[in-house]
Amino acid sequence: MTPRATDVAARRVKDAAAVKSPGRFRWQIGGLLGAGMFVNYIDRVNLSVATPAIMADFDISAAQMGVVASAFLWTYALLQMPIGTIIDRIGVPWVNRVGVFCWAVASFASAAAGGLGMLIAARLLLGVGEAPTVPAGWKAIGQWFPKHERGTATAVFDGCAKISNVIGIPVMAYLVSAFSWHAAFLFTGALSVVYLVAWWLLYRTPSAAVDAGRMSPEEHAYLEAGDAEDEVTAGAGSLRGVGHLLRRRKTWGLALGYASYTYAYYVLLTWLPGYLKQEFGVNLLQGGLYSMIPWLVAVIAQFLIAGLLMDRWVARTGQVTRVRRIVLVVSMLAALAVTGAAYVDTIGAAIVFISIGAAGLAVSVPAGSSIVSLIAPEGFTGTLGGIVNFVANLIGIAAPIVTGIVVDKTGSFAGAFLVTGVVLLAGILCYTVVLGRMDRMAAPAAGPSVPA
Repeated sequence: MTPRATDVAARRVKDAAAVKSPGRFRWQIGGLLGAGMFVNYIDRVNLSVATPAIMADFDISAAQMGVVASAFLWTYALLQMPIGTIIDRIGVPWVNRVGVFCWAVASFASAAAGGLGMLIAARLLLGVGEAPTVPAGWKAIGQWFPKHERGTATAVFDGCAKISNVIGIPVMAYLVSAFSWHAAFLFTGALSVVYLVAWWLLYRTPSAAVDAGRMSPEEHAYLEAGDAEDEVTAGAGSLRGVGHLLRRRKTWGLALGYASYTYAYYVLLTWLPGYLKQEFGVNLLQGGLYSMIPWLVAVIAQFLIAGLLMDRWVARTGQVTRVRRIVLVVSMLAALAVTGAAYVDTIGAAIVFISIGAAGLAVSVPAGSSIVSLIAPEGFTGTLGGIVNFVANLIGIAAPIVTGIVVDKTGSFAGAFLVTGVVLLAGILCYTVVLGRMDRMAAPAAGPSVPA
């Protein structure tokens, strides 16, 4: 993009941000998307809490339980690229309807499981059902929010996933201890059904919301003025589009940068209680309470810094690339604080380092994931989101495994946290040098038309 074109784009963002919003319906949609992420991640928390009870009930080993725990990611990660293409062709509403139905069935099937095989099958189905959630959410945010509001919208979307870590663990622990592990899955199944009904009744594309009288034409025009993604181009996704995007440097810069966050996030998500227990001798309940603190700090920082502050900065300057790059680099550098936790002597100091690191990771998410709708060719946001989430989860799967191997060999978390720091530094390089400018990539050349 030429300097003149950059100035024009910046003026468009500033001009759109200067217009007073004529309505707030889009934030209801943002809340609906966030609620989906909350339920989605509660479905992932329940197994970790129920693990000891399931192992005792089925008389299975830790290795067998590890297979159950990883089964979700087999289908979830493998479906990311094809599901992104499907979202672009079919649209967000129907793909998520089918997805939420599948994950509700998976929860009830987990509750009914009488053995290892049924439980693994249920987890595989859960991966299928939850595969569309993130790329569909990114595409929906691109359609429903102007550029200068996407940081806040994405902060709400991703922040709800982290809130599930704070709320879900004690709720699931109560259900398992007071009733049985089956109760935890019945609860999440019922919660999923409630969300399915809410999604079916409430979610529409922006133009459909205008036609139904739910959103004013003025608010729709406000979205268009703010460069919201054109929903009319839905249906452009194709395998040709996947190949086209995989050959673009921007795709790999974004995917690998986001993957570095995912790696560090999975390290904290899976190993934080174990780290606190090994290094400071706290019990499971104490470790759970201490683990809540970094996630609370992360949610607050994500909303205030990556949401409100970043969006206001973009609105004031119109410099989408510059603002997001500064936020990304600073937040990823702050995330490096997790390495300090391996070298402290008190649990208080460890929680401080981990909280700073978790906040840095959380702030990087809206800045990073909102880039998907900024650089994707028109009609290919779902496809690009699928590629990014696929690469991120492939690398993320390695995080708990690598951490466990390093801890086993060294008897300490120091080396594991250092590996995490190296991964984060590589992510900064990808977000800056490899990604380059955050302008929209060209769409693939039109090929022979194929009937839908």
